[in-house]
Amino acid sequence: MKTSIRFYNDREVRAIWDDKNAKWWFSVLDIVGVLNMQDDYQKNRNYWKYLKNKLKKENSQLVSATNQLKLTAADGKKYNTDVLDNEGVIMLAKNIPNTKVADFLDWFTYSDNSIDGKSKKKAYEFWDSQLIDDKDVGTTKSLQQIHAYLFGGLYDFAGKIRTKTISKGGFTFCLAQYLQQSLQDIDRMPETTFDEIVGKYIEMNIAHPFMEGNGRSTRIWLDLILKKRLKQCVDWSRINKNDYLRAMEQSGADSTAIKQLLAGALTNKIDDREMFMKGIDYSYYYEEQ
Repeated sequence: MKTSIRFYNDREVRAIWDDKNAKWWFSVLDIVGVLNMQDDYQKNRNYWKYLKNKLKKENSQLVSATNQLKLTAADGKKYNTDVLDNEGVIMLAKNIPNTKVADFLDWFTYSDNSIDGKSKKKAYEFWDSQLIDDKDVGTTKSLQQIHAYLFGGLYDFAGKIRTKTISKGGFTFCLAQYLQQSLQDIDRMPETTFDEIVGKYIEMNIAHPFMEGNGRSTRIWLDLILKKRLKQCVDWSRINKNDYLRAMEQSGADSTAIKQLLAGALTNKIDDREMFMKGIDYSYYYEEQ
């Protein structure tokens, strides 16, 4: 089964793909939680129980539209969970008297159709693409292929090395006139140990070879190197978004923090589809403003 985690105001909304009916199902309790700003599982469960009974008495179609599928909980185990499809989520939100409903619905209806939403769908498919030859893993060429796959048809520069100098948050990435040489130097960097691999990842982040979409592409690139060289990958769900962003900002001068974060999140589940999908969800979440 293909699973996904969406993030609304830094809160998780779990989803699972129904291949037979070609649609996503979303956790009812997660939606109740984000709309009520409530993290307590039992309180969300009680609220949904109350609301479901109320809707039953009103003969609402929402109750009959509710399905049950197994989703992974916080303890890592899978449990049968009430879920709703796209239309059901919209109906549910409208039945919860909350000032956040309008904003939530804007996010929910827009998120899949944004550039990031469309790119993320492509990223999910990357697992089955077998796009990167083993010999190319860790090269600029492979990173360009990843970027082209994720953003093809969305950006006209997909897979193309930038020719303009860019900056972010006051930090200027590698100057355009030196970028090609910098990428050649990165290609020659060793990648036999964890420290060498992370060092190469940091240098590629400083190079920032594309106009947009560098982080999302480079995190997949890093996982491919780790998988090939160390038979490991990163469980990105174990790395806090703000901790990661701070560590990456510091990494050019001091790589200690990012190495500690990545080392603490390594897993040998390199052939686990759900681990990869979860990694994509968190990787895209890191880029949300």
